[in-house]
Amino acid sequence: MKIKVNGVPQEIERQLSIADLLAHNKVEMPDMVSVQLNGAFAQRDRFAATVLQEGDEVDFLYFMGGGE
Repeated sequence: MKIKVNGVPQEIERQLSIADLLAHNKVEMPDMVSVQLNGAFAQRDRFAATVLQEGDEVDFLYFMGGGE
């Protein structure tokens, strides 16, 4: 199955949930990452239940604090 993650094409062998995809991509501190699926924010409490489909576009968004 072909999807895009942060604009980069990925081919995955089986259907994954958003939670599985975070683990598959070795995302550190997944609790600190927001996820957009096809341009809409995914609900964190639904990451494990939201299964990706062929052609989906997923973006991992990391929010940084700090600055002056």
